Amino acid sequence: MTMVAGLDRRAPAVPGAVDAARYRVFTERHWDQIPQLRALPEEQREAMRAVAKVLPFRVNQFVLDELIDWDNVPDDPLFRLVFPQPEMLLPHQMEAMLKLLRAGADNAALVAQARMLREELNPHPAGQQALNVPRVGEQMLEGMQHKYNETVLFFPSQGQTCHAYCSFCFRWAQFVGDKELRFAANEAGHLHEYLAGNPRVSDLLLTGGDPMVMKTRNLAQYLEPLLAPGFEHVQNIRIGTKALTFWPQRFVSDADADDLLRLLERMVDAGKHVAVMAHYNHWRELEPAVSREAIRRIRDTGAVIRAQGPLLSHINDDAGVWARMWRTQVHLGIVPYYLFVERDTGARHYFEVPLARTWEIYRDAMQQVSGLARTARGPSMSAGPGKVEVQGVTEVAGEKVFVLRFIQARNADWVQRPFFAHYDEKAAWLDQLRPAFGEEKFFFQDEYQAMCRAAGVERA
Repeated sequence: MTMVAGLDRRAPAVPGAVDAARYRVFTERHWDQIPQLRALPEEQREAMRAVAKVLPFRVNQFVLDELIDWDNVPDDPLFRLVFPQPEMLLPHQMEAMLKLLRAGADNAALVAQARMLREELNPHPAGQQALNVPRVGEQMLEGMQHKYNETVLFFPSQGQTCHAYCSFCFRWAQFVGDKELRFAANEAGHLHEYLAGNPRVSDLLLTGGDPMVMKTRNLAQYLEPLLAPGFEHVQNIRIGTKALTFWPQRFVSDADADDLLRLLERMVDAGKHVAVMAHYNHWRELEPAVSREAIRRIRDTGAVIRAQGPLLSHINDDAGVWARMWRTQVHLGIVPYYLFVERDTGARHYFEVPLARTWEIYRDAMQQVSGLARTARGPSMSAGPGKVEVQGVTEVAGEKVFVLRFIQARNADWVQRPFFAHYDEKAAWLDQLRPAFGEEKFFFQDEYQAMCRAAGVERA
């Protein structure tokens, strides 16, 4: 039995480890209650609020007080991480929202306009609604995705929010109040029944939203049954979370923080590999003392923390930022896991970086770290056919090309097969690339299109 350090302490003497009663959230409705915004020009605040009518906005007091450098706003990367920026809407989208706001339109008109604009933002990329949802007979198991053989994603209904929202989030559609756009499951029994009937599944990923917004007793109802006979094949439990950045008190001083750590410890002691899939975008997220205490306490349970995040214009499109972040993560005992390409959804025009530049930043960052940090794979596109890695840029038979491969794929036979795309310095996603050497299609395209047709999807 491992022993979780500090379990006898409800409120450790760590700066920022405030009592949970001080957790305070601000959304678009509380815009005027955020005092730091008053220093910004009125025109900028109006435009930011227009964006917040379309894309979700949520921040908390810890982020406001401990993470954002208000002397560097609007250029501060943590400010851009959580606050809507005027450029996140295209000109015609901004014009439409501002026109209604300035005319004093009622809420119904604003909601209707926002819904129309969201349809232009590809709310569910990579075919996740049609291609990924598993079935038992004729019943679709809502709130679950099973894209790759080994891994099932589960979206618990109690975890369909976050302590704060990332402005770039590719799951933004979960948070805008439109039930048609949301993945969520209420029934733990459906999850366990599906896992019991699929012995090829080795990994369960609890995702959202953020499962760490749940009370420990709710999280336990999904995890503890996996310790019973019949679930030996489910070896790896992953929990996707941004709580280590946005509310590290969840693991330190919340009322049930110790209960949470004991739950993780029980899973580890029973033989499960527990991985906290932490989402980091900048090294400054690792600086607060309470954040480091949360990392220490999780690691003391025997769980592993793996770090992942996308490369984003305006936030971390700099090799030095990534190298420093990876070095800090290794120093704190976190395993660098993925550098993602920003997905083709939401305000992609604001955040996306061309693949060529993304690969250069990744390469240059890798050159600055030791082998312990080179566990970070990427740049990786979580596209419809699978996770496609940009391995490099080179010249073959006189043609400049991208070298690509699948890290994961809908068909496992595609994994690790190299393929080539014609070099395009502006391309930012898989569907903007064309095959090299005069080929008409990539090797996987016919099979993937057949999968789409079988699911009734024209394009994914």
